[in-house]
Order: sequence, then structure tokens, then C-alpha cells
Amino acid sequence: MPFSKDLLIGSSGNQGSAAFYEHQIEQSLRFDADNSGTSSRLYRTYGTVRDQTKFTFSMWVRRSKTYYNTANQSWNMLMSTGTGVEGGGAAFGFESGGGTSGGLSNRDRIAWYGHRGSTGGSATGDDRIAGFYRDTTGWYNIVIRNDTSQTSGNRVKYYVNGEGPLTRTTENNPAGNFDRFHYATNVLNIGGGSTGNYGFDGLMAEVVYNDGQSYGPENYGETKNGVWIPKDPSGLTFGNQGFYLKFQDTSNFGDDSSGNNNDFTVANIGTDHQVIESPTIGTGS
Repeated sequence: MPFSKDLLIGSSGNQGSAAFYEHQIEQSLRFDADNSGTSSRLYRTYGTVRDQTKFTFSMWVRRSKTYYNTANQSWNMLMSTGTGVEGGGAAFGFESGGGTSGGLSNRDRIAWYGHRGSTGGSATGDDRIAGFYRDTTGWYNIVIRNDTSQTSGNRVKYYVNGEGPLTRTTENNPAGNFDRFHYATNVLNIGGGSTGNYGFDGLMAEVVYNDGQSYGPENYGETKNGVWIPKDPSGLTFGNQGFYLKFQDTSNFGDDSSGNNNDFTVANIGTDHQVIESPTIGTGS
């Protein structure tokens, strides 16, 4: 189930209670998607990673369009390298079904496409978890641990709102060094692909990427009164290419707060895309 904060709104009507949330997320960024090359995205080129066999990322997302509500008919790439599901890289996000997504029954599932390593995995293979992620009212905190030193079925682990590792219905297990995602000279996109296609429709908040670390979800959130809420990730190890995006600066949405200065370039995102809505703040738009 997605995280909902409807019962946790402060007296102002939109600010989450400071007594409940020790770590506040003050805003989110709206991403708009289409397949005409103008989807919103951020992008940067990897430098030398600390460890090419291990990384973790966490992001908070709230979908606005799904296949189930008939508004979205295509892949929503949350993160990708190169063109992602168009065949020129790897991609992580919400499936649309059909084509490389493995059939109509996989629409609105969470999946990797083309997540390969130098000695294992397929550049055209899918890796997905059970369940459908169709809610457009609540937030999902998605955490992915990637570690090729583990046994085959444990190299990619998914967690949503602290639950997991979640059951994988289809596996594509990378081995060796990652060579379609998380390696030097590769272009990493957030919110779509390098052509501006197959983008994400919705809100993102607090995107965290840890190079060389295999972290569990307890590093990014915690359960309080039965609700999964954010924790401050600033004290984690970010490695060489890790980053922490807060989307707080309207003149520089790609500003990295990890201390690494791994800033992103912004494409098709205006100052009006910052939204006062987050996992700790009530609806602002």
C-alpha cells in the first residue's frame, strides 16, 4: 500500500506535524511525460564509481497517471541510462505492458529493464516484482539494493514503504561489474530517457543514490504509529558518484546535497514544477 499522510496534517492545513516527523521533506518536483521528446528529466554523466558491483537508491514518488486509470499507456521511467526501454540502456520504473514489458498483465508493475552485468544478466531482460502500483493519492518510498556479490536471486532487492525484500515474479540477475547502469561515462537520467521519451508522470521527492553501498530501507525511512515516514539520509555514505536531490532550489533543481557536488542538468522543467507537496506536507496542488 502507498504511504498516505491524510491523518497527519498539521494545524496549518498542509505542514506535517514537526512532533511526528523528525525529518521534514519540504517540497517535491513535478515531472511531465510524453513520447514526443519533451518529457521532464534531469541528467548527468557518471564519473568513476567507488564500486561497480554495488549501489543503492531510494526515492519517494507519487504517481499522477497509471495504465489502470487509462491516463498512461507507456512505460514511466523513474531512472534510466541512455534511452532506457527504447533499447539503448537500462531503465527502472513503472511498466505499461506489452513489448519488452512482457505482456499486458504487467502493466503498473515496478521493474528493471536491461539491468545487466559484465558476466551475467541480459541487456533486453526484465526484472519485476509482484503487485500493482496504481495509487495516485499516496506516496511510495521505493528502495532498491543492488549487489552482484550476493547469490543469484539476492543481487537485486526491492522494498516499497519499508516492506521487503519483495517477491520477484521475473528475474534478470546481473553478475560481475554493472555495465548498463552505474558505471563511468554512462549518462544517468532521472524522470525519463535521454531522448525525452517514456518519462514519469507525477511527483518525486528526496532522491538518494549511494555508490558502493548496499543499504536496507531502514536507512531512508521508519515505521511510526503504523505509518512509513522519511528519515534523514544525509549521514549515509555516498561514495564517489552518489547524490542527494532535494529539489529545493528553483534556479537549480539538479543541485546535489550529498557533499559530492554531483549536480544534474535540468531539461523541460520550469520553476513552476516545484510543488509544496511531499511525504511530510499535505496537498499543495
